[in-house]
Amino acid sequence: MNYKFRSLPNLFLHSAKQFPDNHMMWEKPEDKYVGITYRQASERIMRFAGGLCQLGIKKADRVALISEGRNDWVIGELAIMFCGAISVPLSVKINEPEDLKFRLSHSGCKAIIISGNHKQKAFELMDQLDELEYIILLDESQETYPKSEKNVKVTSLEDLFEKGEDWLKHNRASLHEIIRSINLDDYANICYTSGTTADPKGIILTHRNYLHNVEQASAIFEVPAYYTSLHILPWDHSFAHTVGIYALIRNGASLASVKAGKTLNETLRNIPICIKEIRPHFLLSVPALAKNFRNNIENGVKEKGAIANGLFKAGLKIAYAHNGKGYNRGRGLRSLLKPLYWIFDVILFKKIRKNFGGRLKFFVGGGALLDIDLQKFFYALRIPMYQGYGLTEASPVISSNTPDNHKLGSSGKIVPWLNLKICDDDGNAVPEGQQGEIVVKGGNVMAGYWENPKATAETIRDGWLYTGDLGYLDQDGYLYVMGRTKSLLIASDGEKYSPEAIEEAIVEKSPFINQIMLYNNQSPYTVALLVVNKPKVNEWMQKQKLDKTNKEHVGAAIEKIESELKKFAPKGEYDDLFPERWLPAATALLDEPFTEQNRLLNSTMKIVRPMITEKYQKTIEFLFTPEGKNITCDRNIESLMSFLSDNGSNNKA
Repeated sequence: MNYKFRSLPNLFLHSAKQFPDNHMMWEKPEDKYVGITYRQASERIMRFAGGLCQLGIKKADRVALISEGRNDWVIGELAIMFCGAISVPLSVKINEPEDLKFRLSHSGCKAIIISGNHKQKAFELMDQLDELEYIILLDESQETYPKSEKNVKVTSLEDLFEKGEDWLKHNRASLHEIIRSINLDDYANICYTSGTTADPKGIILTHRNYLHNVEQASAIFEVPAYYTSLHILPWDHSFAHTVGIYALIRNGASLASVKAGKTLNETLRNIPICIKEIRPHFLLSVPALAKNFRNNIENGVKEKGAIANGLFKAGLKIAYAHNGKGYNRGRGLRSLLKPLYWIFDVILFKKIRKNFGGRLKFFVGGGALLDIDLQKFFYALRIPMYQGYGLTEASPVISSNTPDNHKLGSSGKIVPWLNLKICDDDGNAVPEGQQGEIVVKGGNVMAGYWENPKATAETIRDGWLYTGDLGYLDQDGYLYVMGRTKSLLIASDGEKYSPEAIEEAIVEKSPFINQIMLYNNQSPYTVALLVVNKPKVNEWMQKQKLDKTNKEHVGAAIEKIESELKKFAPKGEYDDLFPERWLPAATALLDEPFTEQNRLLNSTMKIVRPMITEKYQKTIEFLFTPEGKNITCDRNIESLMSFLSDNGSNNKA
């Protein structure tokens, strides 16, 4: 690929020159959204960068960025890069001091840029970080800043801007010289990902990595300068970086942030309001968000009465039949359904789209496997959710469905300027249609793991990135992702199977089950650790007039859960989906959900299998006893009684 830009600052400055009066970002400080143009953003970035330079931030220094989504998140990161420094974007969801300390210490951050809601995290750690010199508060604080024993200096953004203006009076040319000195292979980010293991790694992404992946994404999705996207995903994720920020900047388009609430739940409640106000042209999503959108839509239709709900279901049935698998939409006999589909679209689906602002053309999904039923649902509403695949180590986009190439159930076709092969356990490429590890090579492949040469050597071999994900390519070149190699179920005879599709199907198709993890490590049979949907089970018990403090009644609820699992067994409703040997022969009901707080979920809402296995090792051992195979055993009854009690764990995972 011939690179048009030398760095991300160079990319931004080109767009600021080409689209000076286009709105670049929107945020909602009070009751309505306010925009900022590329020209205005450019000057703010220069002032921010000047302030950082005045503090002594220089090329290759690391600066952490911890904040909710906002204009100054993007401005702050670009300012870091304008100095030639390396941004270390960190999740606001990291609440454990030791987790945050590890990332800040491991990356050797010289400064932390942090929002007011999270400043206390930095204050608590500032004397424990050897290389930390500055804390920069994005929100003006009226409080007296805490004193540091190590003389870490705390400054407000307003003070930093004043310093920046003074510095730029005599050094603006020097700042432009620094920007010109940044090369394609200089480090842009160190992105920490918890993955599905307990050991976070710092993924080094260069300016080349981002620019390469931005061009790959721009080649498969048209993003005109008038497009706007509301940024729902966490901004520290590489998917949000590449597709949600820098691909938009490349095209002179704009992005908006969700109005931040005082709590995470308040912010989540703001999302549908902000969507209506911003009227985005596309949204980035993950399965958890997509499921929430679907639930809200279906609940809204049900509230309108039985007739409306019946029409809606009939319309979906017609739409599913018309759309087929996406690539064959409306072809052959399906074309006969077009008039009916159009009628349902006018009377029903169009009204639903208005709740998304009326301009939404598509979602782009990533982060986990997306249930095909979910894809069919949004495709029926004519706001298709184009499932893609990637990982941070690839900056992150590897493949995606697009308006031109769309096959439901797949993760789409490989992006241009990327080599991909499917390999067996020995690293040999396998034929089309055969499953193996997904291995890629291209300009979007990371430079390596920060301060971890061993992990880098294990992951990148001869320039090829071994993703650790299982998949295969079909005859049309569509990629199907089956799950992680490290999460495989391994039977006693050595046969392997990925559990993720089974787990997601069970949760998707049973309203009584909220979370489940399957386990089989060369064991006699597969077992499951299961978290029930607390509100749904309580509701069912009330309707059945069962007392959740009565052991016999709770046993009846457990039998209901068992009946849900049996739907996947032979002669069950979904008996053709998965081989029986990988379905749970014994199940333990847990008395708390998997959450980020107990470290059993990572920041992308994926279960952390090693941590769960370690925590529930004795429970797993119990499941391989005769008593453990009885789902209504005393252990499960007591666990469920505890969970359903008013004092039990809230089911918010």
